[in-house]
Amino acid sequence: MSKPAQGRTLFIADLHLAEERPQASGRFFHFLETVAAGADALYILGDLFEYWAGDDDAGSPLARRAAERISALTAAGTAVCFMHGNRDFLLAQRYAGACGMRLLDDPTIVDLYGTPTLLLHGDSLCTDDRGYQRFRKLTRQPLIRGALLALPLGWRHAMARSARAGSERAKRGKASAIMDVNPEAVAAAFRQSGAVRMIHGHTHRPARHALALDGLARERWVLPDWYGAGGYLSCGAQGCELLPAPSPASGSVKDS
Repeated sequence: MSKPAQGRTLFIADLHLAEERPQASGRFFHFLETVAAGADALYILGDLFEYWAGDDDAGSPLARRAAERISALTAAGTAVCFMHGNRDFLLAQRYAGACGMRLLDDPTIVDLYGTPTLLLHGDSLCTDDRGYQRFRKLTRQPLIRGALLALPLGWRHAMARSARAGSERAKRGKASAIMDVNPEAVAAAFRQSGAVRMIHGHTHRPARHALALDGLARERWVLPDWYGAGGYLSCGAQGCELLPAPSPASGSVKDS
């Protein structure tokens, strides 16, 4: 179990950075330079990018800019940890190393200022969406990842774009509850980990959920996405707080 130093630790997820969304990347870079500066650690719990075709594509303009900004933060003393999401599960050590960030398993438990805290991307908790769970299980297999990465980069980009479009069509045909976490899956994750706090993204439904389980008070924090204003969770010895991402002043932060 890893243990962050005393101070404040930040959590973000579901930024879905893409070249066609420069406002999101500008907001993220501003967040790194202001809010994240001086924090003990920053945890990125998946879907940093809208999609990731492989580390051999890390020279793209957005990937290069993101690596430069994240590595500047780590060089200044803030540890950055990354957990795969459902969009960037092909991100590997080569790019993580360029960013200076550490890759985390999903799930991971940390001692967060004395509170055992379970970290997940969150998609593993959405067990009612059986079609997605089959896809998730398939894409987490090393042989499948290897086969995907062996394809020409252009093919991978085309497949990712097609998967994005298919995902959006599938969402429109699913009940909202199916795409949220399953309470029994949440309870099982708490019991298996022994944690009293859980932090995850994926569902894009930011909130704090308090629950009692096996005679213990527990809490589950859901991180916001960055399609709009964005936001983050700040945790310290006194607890956690969901906060909006600051908006960069016009012209003050460039995403290039």
